[in-house]
Amino acid sequence: MTAPAQTSPLEARVGHYYQMDGTYLVGREKLREYARAVQDYHPAHWDVAAAAELGYSDVIAPLTFTSAPGMQCNRRMFESIVVGYDTYLQTEEVFEQHRPIVAGDELVIDVELTSVRRTAGRDFITVTNTFTDTAGERVHTLHTTVVGVTGEDIDAGVKAAVQKAMMHDMNILEVGRSDADYVKELRPEGETRIAQSGLTRTPGTRKFEDVTVGDEIAVHHTRVSRGDLVNYAGVAGDANPIHWDEDIAKLAGLPDVIAHGMLTMGLGAGYHSAWSGDPGAVTRFAVRLSQPAVVSAKEGADIEFSGRIKSLDPETRSGAVLVGAKSGGKKIFGLATMNVRFS
Repeated sequence: MTAPAQTSPLEARVGHYYQMDGTYLVGREKLREYARAVQDYHPAHWDVAAAAELGYSDVIAPLTFTSAPGMQCNRRMFESIVVGYDTYLQTEEVFEQHRPIVAGDELVIDVELTSVRRTAGRDFITVTNTFTDTAGERVHTLHTTVVGVTGEDIDAGVKAAVQKAMMHDMNILEVGRSDADYVKELRPEGETRIAQSGLTRTPGTRKFEDVTVGDEIAVHHTRVSRGDLVNYAGVAGDANPIHWDEDIAKLAGLPDVIAHGMLTMGLGAGYHSAWSGDPGAVTRFAVRLSQPAVVSAKEGADIEFSGRIKSLDPETRSGAVLVGAKSGGKKIFGLATMNVRFS
C-alpha cells in the first residue's frame, strides 16, 4: 500500500502575495559595496567605462545582489504569513537574470509564497521575489527555499542568547507566532512582461566555438575571515549571530561560526564571471546547499571553487556550467549550475 502524501497546514497559504512599500533605487556605491563584500572585482561592477564596453549604461549588479533587498522584503512573510516555526535554514536558491540590473534602476519588489512541500515531517518553503523596473518589465526573479525549524530542534539557551546579541530591529527567533486574523492576499491579475534585453545583447563572454563540453575551469581558492562575515552581514542585512558569534553557533549545534550561504553563492558567481568575462551573460544560477563553510577565528576558511562545462546548445550559443565549492574537505554546494550565453 502506498503511503499517503504528507501535507502541511501552510499549503493553504501558497500563493500569498504582497508588494514592498515604495521602490528600491539601485545605487552605484551600493553595488560596489556588495561586490566588495562577495570579493567580486569584475570591472563591470566597479567602473562605468568598463561596463559600457560590455554594452551597459552603468555599473551592473553582481548576480546575487538581489538577495539583499529581497531578504528585507521577505521579513513580513516569515513574521506573519508563514507560521508555526521558530527559525529557518536556507537550502536552495535560484537566481533568474532576465537582464542585468544596473545602477540607476528603480525597482518594484514583489513577494509570493510559491511552494510548500512536506518531507520527513519538515516543511520546505519557497518564497519568490520578482523585481520589475519602471518600464514594467521583470528584470530578475529570485526563488529562496528554506526548511522550517521548531523550538524542539533548538537548544533552549539559543533563544535567550540570540535576543541579547541581535540588532534592535532584528528578531530571528520570534517569527510566525500567530495566525489570528490572517487574510490571504493574491497577486493581481495582469500580463507579466519579462525583459528580453539580456538575450538580445551580444555578450562579452568567450566565443561559443572556443568552448567544449567537459572543459574544466581552473580551480580558484578564496580566503574568508570572520571580518568578511561581519562585513557581509552588514551589507546584505543578514545579521544572524551564527555567522559571527562562536558561542551562539555552538549552541545551535554547529562546530563553529559558519559563512552565509548567500556569501558563498556570491563568491561562486564571481568565480564564474572572472572566467566567462561577462557577469551579465548569466541567465540562471541555481544552488542547492550541502554543508556550510566553517570559519574559525584564527584560521578563517579556504573555499575551493571549480567548474566544468556540462552542456552546450549551438542553437542559442549558450551552455550550462557546473560550479563546485569545497571547504575543509566538504562540499558546500550539493549542486550548482550556471546557465550562460557565449558570444
